[in-house]
Amino acid sequence: MTISDIRIRLIHRIESKLRAVASFTIDNCFAVHDIRIYEREDGFYIMMPNRKTAEGGYKDIAHPLNTETRNMLQKSILDEFFRTQTAEPQA
Repeated sequence: MTISDIRIRLIHRIESKLRAVASFTIDNCFAVHDIRIYEREDGFYIMMPNRKTAEGGYKDIAHPLNTETRNMLQKSILDEFFRTQTAEPQA
């Protein structure tokens, strides 16, 4: 599996911990959208796309099946997020 593309849309809301929304493409043939990038006290993390259940909780609709894949996705997405932040012109 190769991540062939990562797109980052930065979010500029001071009052929110949400910093960006990402999409990635695997092997130029499968895309996953709406991965959210949050900032917390111990760093940044990604949250996979999810939907609200009838019981009021949330359930991921796409997610890695093992820790190795999740770590690889998180590193790739956050690396692109930091690169995008650095490249964006300052206001």
